[in-house]
Amino acid sequence: MRHADVVVIGGGPAGLAAAIAARQGADRSVLVIERDVKLDGILNQCIHNGFGLITFNEELTGPEYAARFEQRAREAGVDFLLDSMVLDISNDRVVTCVSAGHGLVQVQAGAVVLAMGCRERPRGALNIPGFRPAGVYTAGTAQRLVNIEGLMPGREVVILGSGDIGLIMARRMTLEGAHVACVAELMPFSGGLKRNIVQCLDDFQIPLLLSHTVTRVEGEKRVEAVWVSEVDEHLRPIPGTEVRYPCDTLLLSVGLLPENELSRQAGVELSRVTRGPVVNESLETSVPGIFACGNVLHVHDLVDYVSQEAAVAGAHAAAFADAQAAGRELAAAHEVPVEAAGGIRYTVPQSIDPARMPDRLTVRFRVGGVYEHRAVCVYLDGERILRRKRDILVPGQMEQVDLRREDLLAHGTLDKITLTLEEA
Repeated sequence: MRHADVVVIGGGPAGLAAAIAARQGADRSVLVIERDVKLDGILNQCIHNGFGLITFNEELTGPEYAARFEQRAREAGVDFLLDSMVLDISNDRVVTCVSAGHGLVQVQAGAVVLAMGCRERPRGALNIPGFRPAGVYTAGTAQRLVNIEGLMPGREVVILGSGDIGLIMARRMTLEGAHVACVAELMPFSGGLKRNIVQCLDDFQIPLLLSHTVTRVEGEKRVEAVWVSEVDEHLRPIPGTEVRYPCDTLLLSVGLLPENELSRQAGVELSRVTRGPVVNESLETSVPGIFACGNVLHVHDLVDYVSQEAAVAGAHAAAFADAQAAGRELAAAHEVPVEAAGGIRYTVPQSIDPARMPDRLTVRFRVGGVYEHRAVCVYLDGERILRRKRDILVPGQMEQVDLRREDLLAHGTLDKITLTLEEA
């Protein structure tokens, strides 16, 4: 049985940022457990630029951004256990993992940070009629094949879903000599950032078909064509709108799912909306001493926000571990629920204790549709304390507001915090 003050599960951008924050301010033992043979997670295959504009005030590629955090973590004295799969997290924070090099390992943690990231939704979740031929890939798998393995999935491509990975792969496949016939999106709006729509589709004259989906895949051994149909307001294909696109490759960019099997086994409460843990202002889950950050908590669009959020989780995990080591009792919390209303789908965190929150707390959220000329408002038991006008809000872009501790404390006894959209 090993011991570590803080154990971070996942060595991607969230895990590294959390580990760095947990090491700061004291000589704590911090262990990162990563199932891959190397650190940095998905950023290793994201060779496009656009990373680090907030964190480093310069434009970096994914590997460059990750390398800086890996260097900081190693310089801070973080320990790593690579090529190791975590099997279980107990209620008393015993982390069990296994690897070829170390066998079965158990680590007693003072605190645990969940940073396992997310995975892509596969074809099996979509119920597309047809055989199961070669040539159907998730966009992330195609990205790894092209950028890491040096292999081309195909030459005639249709992409289903307009998430950021799908948009980026439309450009990447085009630059590598493939022809991308179209990007079909089930919803009436894109799931990706506006900049990616412009830079990856518009600049290369790739059509974006909103309110469209793939209704049939032709081919037995290899994809030969796909049929794309328009959908109605209930997202059902409209008969007679089918268009056949000859192709040898179908890429799927149809959503990301937080990797929360371990969270579920540990008894962590999960949100039905984000499919990630329900957390308070410290990013602590419903299980004391277990914290969550990054895409395992909710899917982000910018890695800079992942790093900011993970640093908060790492710092609070370290504080919890210090209190446990010193035998201090933590003060009882009065967690006030944060309600999402008026077009806002969810918030992170989902509850706040005004007495424990920092002087300024960032609350992140996403909207459920495209809204123009709206105001983001915050209410404390019906009293509005914040109103910010926005020209447009879209589901593909995460939003945030900052709450001040003095405002919440000045309100006195508080039962509910509400984030909502109103007419500007």
